[in-house]
Amino acid sequence: MEKLKLEILGLSSSQSQSGSFALVLGEVEGNRRLPIIIGMFEAQAIAIEIEKITPNRPMTHDLFKSFAQGFEFTIREIIISDLREGVFFAKIVCDQGGKIREIDARPSDAIAIGLRFDVDIYTYEPILTEAGIILTDEYEEQLENLDKPETKSSDAPKSENLGDLNMDKLNEMLEKALKDEDYEAAAKIRDELNKRN
Repeated sequence: MEKLKLEILGLSSSQSQSGSFALVLGEVEGNRRLPIIIGMFEAQAIAIEIEKITPNRPMTHDLFKSFAQGFEFTIREIIISDLREGVFFAKIVCDQGGKIREIDARPSDAIAIGLRFDVDIYTYEPILTEAGIILTDEYEEQLENLDKPETKSSDAPKSENLGDLNMDKLNEMLEKALKDEDYEAAAKIRDELNKRN
């Protein structure tokens, strides 16, 4: 069956399920979108990898990468392989010395791992036909603004306030955000620091 390449288009709080997030994948050579509802921890794991934030402690998906590298496994690709009764299934396609293995996984975990190995994400036509949607221009504009989950803290820094702070204060806030594992806030602070360097 022919594989269709996907890319991550957005990650935002789910309007339909409290405490969940919507991961939106888009067809690279087409206009269909594949929304997948994922949990908060998986959303965080995806977001910190997209933002290239290094947490103080390795997350589960980072541990998987270290383990795979230690046993000379490489990841070739991620495939959203099935859709049954509204539930998506995925496979992590691994290579160990030329021997290909497929590991079953939840799509959220597979994508979080795939990002860490910088591999492509695919699905099959029947899955996009069944669950894919074509967004209107209004929804496309909203989707362009979705790049990471909302911050979990009400004291999270707002980008307009960060410009008023000195470098020492920003570094102190970055350290605290990383310690508290508030990676979305850390990304905003890091971006402000990078603008000044």
